[in-house]
Amino acid sequence: MRLALFEPDIPQNLGACIRLSACLGLPLDLIEPCGFPVDDRRMRRAAMDYFDRATLVRHASWAAFRRDRAPGRLVLLTTLGAVPFPDVAFRPDDTLLVGRESAGVPAEVHEAADLRLRIPLQPGVRSLNVALAAAMVVSEALRQTSGYDALAD
Repeated sequence: MRLALFEPDIPQNLGACIRLSACLGLPLDLIEPCGFPVDDRRMRRAAMDYFDRATLVRHASWAAFRRDRAPGRLVLLTTLGAVPFPDVAFRPDDTLLVGRESAGVPAEVHEAADLRLRIPLQPGVRSLNVALAAAMVVSEALRQTSGYDALAD
């Protein structure tokens, strides 16, 4: 199981996802360019003391990510997803992809996804914060695939 961020706009969300990755032993793919300057100092600041514990793979572009990504399904979290995430049967080799906070992902990314899921929300609201959405779906995916079994209590 992996988590991937598509061109994030908010450094604090990147930091939260780095921390999520470090705490759960989940590799994190960062698809650039980001909407803010990315350097080790800024990423370390956003991720606090979790940066060195995370497995972070940076990709210079969507094309680079597509070329180099791990095998398995690409599962996109999107407000336009047809399948509610509680109905998804996750697999251990899934890569869970979240889009930009300001714009989601472009059509070519939607088309490349093997599965597009959504988080059911109350009527009249747009979306959750991407780090929060990622945490919700990662939690369910790890639960289904026994991914928590490898973690110490």
